[in-house]
Amino acid sequence: MPHSPAPADLIDSRYALWRLIISLLVMLMGSSCMFAVAVVLPQVQAEFGVSRSEASLPYTLMMVGFGVGGLFMGRVVDRYGVSVALLIGSGGILLGFLWSSVSEGIVGFTLAHGLFLGLLGTSATFAPLVADTSLWWNKRRGIAVAVCASGNYLAGAVWPNIANWGIDSVGWRETYFWMGIVCSVSMALLSLLLRRRPPLSVSTPSASTGVVASSRPFGLSTGHVQTLLIIAGLSCCVAMAMPQVHIVAYCVDLGFGPARGAEMLSLMLGFGVVSRLLSGVICDRIGGIRTLLLGSLLQGIALLMFLPFDGLVSLYVISAVFGLFQGGIVPSYAIIIREHFPPAETGRRVGAVIMATMLGMALGGWLSGYIFDLTGSYDFALLNGVAWNAVNLSIVLWLLWRLKTRATPPMSAVSTG
Repeated sequence: MPHSPAPADLIDSRYALWRLIISLLVMLMGSSCMFAVAVVLPQVQAEFGVSRSEASLPYTLMMVGFGVGGLFMGRVVDRYGVSVALLIGSGGILLGFLWSSVSEGIVGFTLAHGLFLGLLGTSATFAPLVADTSLWWNKRRGIAVAVCASGNYLAGAVWPNIANWGIDSVGWRETYFWMGIVCSVSMALLSLLLRRRPPLSVSTPSASTGVVASSRPFGLSTGHVQTLLIIAGLSCCVAMAMPQVHIVAYCVDLGFGPARGAEMLSLMLGFGVVSRLLSGVICDRIGGIRTLLLGSLLQGIALLMFLPFDGLVSLYVISAVFGLFQGGIVPSYAIIIREHFPPAETGRRVGAVIMATMLGMALGGWLSGYIFDLTGSYDFALLNGVAWNAVNLSIVLWLLWRLKTRATPPMSAVSTG
């Protein structure tokens, strides 16, 4: 049975801060598989004798499972609390890593990533923890959500180098085995500290925009806005996936080796942590929709920077810039939902949009590999990402225009006397 809601005076409290720290650690452990698979991609391709696009399928199916599972986990959080979702996730992480470590072909390796690491594993971390965190904070909601969400990128800064060290020392199979044990046990133990349910929230004006959450966000139906946010989330993450998924393989193709690629991935995601924290501060000042607009614009610029430069030093610099520019995009969706939708719907609506972002990462990861197989180059994959990013930017601009239109009184309502 779900625990009773906590008293409202725990919002913005020391307990909320302690809970945020625990959530960050859980995110660090639960997101490990998302980045380990990018590091082992060259070894898996060589051992199983498959193409680059086929070797990208485990990541793709994992992100599909992540997205679909996040929708289900969001409903679990709304009804039973985040700790139940995390216990399910710890089991999925364990089974997924262990099955992957003994897989004899790409099919089993892919299914382990999709069904267990994605659908039942890491799906229990991002959307559930971000939604839960947003309900424990009012005054500093933006930075709190950003700190929680940065656990995903902190995992990207930590785990690629650990995985690369493990591969060099004992092989990728043994590395996967021990990552499964460590991450799943840690998640299960930490989840027990998050059993308390969030207070029953009431809609209050956003400190940054003055908007009150309602059943008519942006003056539209909730279903209409939800659909637009889903398309926007899908589009931005198709663009985001190309560098994140393929930077290691790209470095191997250029002759720099997988270790340099793993370092670039860590650098990219380490600066993504910085980006998420900065975006949280910005979000508390200008609101979620404007923060998303800024992130989308900068991500498009960063993608274009990969095209003319492929030297070792320049790739390190551009990887850092890309992480710094795009890290705040995904958490902005949770803030937008918390600012504009009824609080009781937070879990499932955040889960739906995060599902779209993960499907975008899945599609972008596979599509970039497919384009590479067709053209022998990542240039067209980068241009594909820029085009998808433009779709995201267009939606965000239109929603911002709707927000400004609603905030401006009609001329007939302005006194002329």
